[in-house]
Amino acid sequence: MKQNSRPLRRYAPAMQLFPLLRLLDARVTAETTKIHVATSNGIEHPIDVYVAGRFDEWQRWQNKRNFERDYVLSLIQIRNSPNWLFAGVYESTDREWMEAEREHYYHLRELTSFSELNGRLIVRFERRGRQSYLDAERWADMLEVHEVRAVRLAIAEFPGYRSVLLSREQLEIVTKQGLESWRSALSSVAGVYLISDTRTGKLYVGSASGEGGIWSRWCNYGETKHGGNVELKQLLRDEGDERAACFQFSILEIADIHESAEDILTRESHWKTVLLTREHGWNSN
Repeated sequence: MKQNSRPLRRYAPAMQLFPLLRLLDARVTAETTKIHVATSNGIEHPIDVYVAGRFDEWQRWQNKRNFERDYVLSLIQIRNSPNWLFAGVYESTDREWMEAEREHYYHLRELTSFSELNGRLIVRFERRGRQSYLDAERWADMLEVHEVRAVRLAIAEFPGYRSVLLSREQLEIVTKQGLESWRSALSSVAGVYLISDTRTGKLYVGSASGEGGIWSRWCNYGETKHGGNVELKQLLRDEGDERAACFQFSILEIADIHESAEDILTRESHWKTVLLTREHGWNSN
């Protein structure tokens, strides 16, 4: 019988996360650390919060005493992936009970030892169960260094009209910062856009025409959250401004910036009919 002469492949084991952390700061051990695996709370996704620069404050508010260890290792779930974004290691220095909010407020100080990895290091972790606050010594062996990206996570360059998909939080970042690739692309076209309510599945079809095109219209949403739409304004009055975090923006079709407003409105009406947004969505006319 002929033997297979091909050599055996040997794969180097993946580097575990905690040995890397200890190389950078020996104080951070599994026994002194709580792992915060941050996932969507149903209203907003922590990736969006991170890109918006609000994650540090966001995680300080806890409804239970979740950070009762010296250090907090923060990992943020990457959508549709088993991987997690490393969002820093924090020293937990104090905790206050905020009676008005009925929540604990933790004083967390980011350790600068890990600042260069914050937003760049990707961790592979197959989480078991739904618990978000883990004693590190029980899970440290499952945390593997997957990759270190060249640049910190941020809003990507404009991906093309067919690929636009922005959360409300991302839309605000794009419009407030005036990101050039987005501003240039969206201000040069008119068209019909879609707002999806990720909580209920309801849809809103809108349109933009004239000077500034879709960019100008979406800047208005970035400022007001509702864009002046009667139905969306009422929704936010009823449920609070934070409800806008469930809005997701995409583009149905684009048109020449010089297209007449009447033609654009005709296309808007077409999409309302196709998507049944008058009968089952947020459009009232």
